[in-house]
Amino acid sequence: MRTLITFQNKRIPVYINQENKQPVQKTLKLLSNTLENKISSGKRALKKCLNSLISIEIVGCEAILHSVSENDSLALSLY
Repeated sequence: MRTLITFQNKRIPVYINQENKQPVQKTLKLLSNTLENKISSGKRALKKCLNSLISIEIVGCEAILHSVSENDSLALSLY
């Protein structure tokens, strides 16, 4: 399933695996809260990824953050 979230005044596509047991709205709220927390208190590599974020893929309890540079992409645990 594909949906959009707003993060840092940008519309970011989020792809959610249908096997996820959590409700979609709860997962998106958790994702948004985690991203906002990480942009303010995360390490430099994480902030670099978030500043060039182009899409997010949620598989189970992991959010895979895809950035413009493939080297900056990383995975983030939501739970």
